[in-house]
Amino acid sequence: MTLIALAIACLMLVTLSYGTLCAASPFGTCRKCNGFGFAMETDRKGRPKRGKSCRRCKATGKRIRVGRWLFNRAQRIYRDGTH
Repeated sequence: MTLIALAIACLMLVTLSYGTLCAASPFGTCRKCNGFGFAMETDRKGRPKRGKSCRRCKATGKRIRVGRWLFNRAQRIYRDGTH
């Protein structure tokens, strides 16, 4: 197997794996708040406490994955174009 064919096979494997992940679990944890839904702050004694709600995930702790967002957008464009 040539080097180019091996690179194409690896790229296809990664793409299909990510597509399967987006289909099975369309929501991932928010990278800004690590899935808590709020920022962690510390008080003056150094103990952790709840901070502000996360604006990026709207305090749910979950965000839609990029691949699923692209799939939803493509489906919406196709549906609007055929009806």
